[in-house]
Amino acid sequence: MRALFVTELFLWPRFHGAIIKSLKSRQAEVVELHVRLTPNTSLIQACLLEIMNYTVKQLKSINRTLDMQEITSENCVTKKFHKILQSQLDCVWHQLSTRTKEYIQDLKVLRTMILNLIHDDSVSFYSLVNKYRTPEYAQVNSGWILLDSAETLFRLAKLRVFNTKSEFDPEPSPKWKCLCDLLLDEIPEEVKKNRNGSLANTKILILCNDNKSCSQLNHFLTMGESKYLFYTAFRKDLTINLVASKYKKLNKPLKIEEKCKTQKDLENTSELDEEDVLDEMNKSNYVLTLTQVATSDSKKSKSKSSEDSMFEPISQIENLDITQLETERPIICIQTFKQNGNHFSLGQTLETLRPEYIILYHSDVSAVRQIELFETKKKPEEPKSKVYFLIHDKTVEEQSYLTSLKREKQAFELLIQTKSVMVVPSYQDGKTDEYFNLNVEEEEDDSVDTRKAGGQAKRTKEKPAVIVDMREFRSDLPALLHKKGINIEPVTITIGDYILTPDICVERKSISDLIGSLNSGRLFAQCTQMCRNYSRPILLIEFDQNKPFNLQGSFVVSTDISGDNIQQKLQLLTIHFPRLKLVWSPSPYATAELFYELKQGKNNPNVEEALALSGDTTAEDHFERYNILVHDFVQKLPGVTSKNITRLMNRGISLDHLITLTQEQLQEIIENKNEAETLYSILHVKAQPADSDKKTFGKKKFTGKSYKFCK
Repeated sequence: MRALFVTELFLWPRFHGAIIKSLKSRQAEVVELHVRLTPNTSLIQACLLEIMNYTVKQLKSINRTLDMQEITSENCVTKKFHKILQSQLDCVWHQLSTRTKEYIQDLKVLRTMILNLIHDDSVSFYSLVNKYRTPEYAQVNSGWILLDSAETLFRLAKLRVFNTKSEFDPEPSPKWKCLCDLLLDEIPEEVKKNRNGSLANTKILILCNDNKSCSQLNHFLTMGESKYLFYTAFRKDLTINLVASKYKKLNKPLKIEEKCKTQKDLENTSELDEEDVLDEMNKSNYVLTLTQVATSDSKKSKSKSSEDSMFEPISQIENLDITQLETERPIICIQTFKQNGNHFSLGQTLETLRPEYIILYHSDVSAVRQIELFETKKKPEEPKSKVYFLIHDKTVEEQSYLTSLKREKQAFELLIQTKSVMVVPSYQDGKTDEYFNLNVEEEEDDSVDTRKAGGQAKRTKEKPAVIVDMREFRSDLPALLHKKGINIEPVTITIGDYILTPDICVERKSISDLIGSLNSGRLFAQCTQMCRNYSRPILLIEFDQNKPFNLQGSFVVSTDISGDNIQQKLQLLTIHFPRLKLVWSPSPYATAELFYELKQGKNNPNVEEALALSGDTTAEDHFERYNILVHDFVQKLPGVTSKNITRLMNRGISLDHLITLTQEQLQEIIENKNEAETLYSILHVKAQPADSDKKTFGKKKFTGKSYKFCK
């Protein structure tokens, strides 16, 4: 509202009466399928939650002064946890101890593990856990791997992959069996009943959380449960000595394939692995269909659904339009909620594919809302979609979904509450009503005064204006100045960034730009030009409004410079330029307020004069009263300081006259005996020719005046 100058905003939450009425007019048929975890998976989840609770308690105990209300075990498993952490701790990150940062990093690791436990297969989870059971990680973590719960976690993770006889016998994901039952039994039977035994052009959409889950489901449905788990174990480089009985029939063929690969395609194995990884990272949708065996013999498919592949990919689907694809078998599309981060991809897919059945393999509030809208906008003659909601019962997945629903409602309530107390000024042609009315009253008063003065010219109040360098439009400040009712004159100027008045020139620096300018010496040249051409030069140091208002922290200083160095260079800058004013601003909004106050009662700058100034112009017609070249030369002489250079330039006639003065006369001008002696000695030192006969090698002896230590 502030950026677009909008004065009215209508909030229509989902619990609004009109919204509820509209959504209830046509609702999809929703079937919730609560899937229970295996006993080992439930115990691992309990161990991870216990470790997370311990970490959160330790984090809050050593940071009692910080507001960590949002950092809870409940929020740790939500999708927005990283954003919550950033908003809560980013402004004080530089003040946190190393121990605190270790706890925060461990919370992220534990969150990754608990989400992998719920969404991934047992082999992938065991491979992930093994990465953190190393001496290297033990040195950098906060110590959670030494807890009893961590030891139980490692033991149970291994039991999910290897049985008590140390045989490779991983347990499948509970959702896999439920998904196969839906795709092979329930949905085909329902379609045949409604269409007299035909499965033609039945479209099923499976929605997942990320690309990795899409790839996992694609491999599982096309390869079968056992083959996929065995394939994953080889990809994760797990050491397998013995296999269970059901894997023995897969063991020999896979080993033969591996031998062929090592003998014939050894050079291409790394490329294939890279392609697989890129495929999982980049591909976010797959299109499958039932095999001919599955469609022709449903009983056979039931008996083989858990072991063998019942699905096959549709070849060359990238060049085909799904809406025009005619097939006698059902089409199964596997896709993420957001393809490549596009929040509108799901809505586009629903409109294009128009599926009869939607399977939410993972829970997502935004996906549910988009499906509701899609169903409401359907034509009356179209059949209702059937949505299957797969969710693990009594798990962090269910808790995360409920937390997202609660946060959605709280966000809308906060918006409504904020809107009720927010003050937004109304704008007319770039001016606020208050400013506009003020000008009208002042003009009326002025016209009365001019009439009383005997018909003099009518005086009008000129609107404030600021000259802004074109490169400054990458920041927010010009827009904020325009919002304050100040005219912006965008031109390319060589001295300063903002010209407020004929006398005030401002050079704006962000923290990172300030550090770079101090290190490169560019700021010295900029301040020199400002001081030579303007009587009131200002260096504005502007902070980010989301960062703390101080010059300390890792976000300010890099590894090769410290905060003390910055402060020392700023001190040297103020000593070298006594007229330079340093202004500290916490945000662009505060800068706009400051500029508005500095403009009160001042004349507007002249654009032509600002453009005429350049770094090469002399200061004869500007603030500096001395010749620039002479001033810079005298300033570099020994004994000349920022305190005595003004007296020296005022009382000295020329450089020739300066050389003719005695030491006593210089002392009268400079008013300092030591500085006058230093300047006199450097002006009258004689250059002696080098003796060509005497050649010295090695260390050179230094001759001159000896210095004594004084108490």
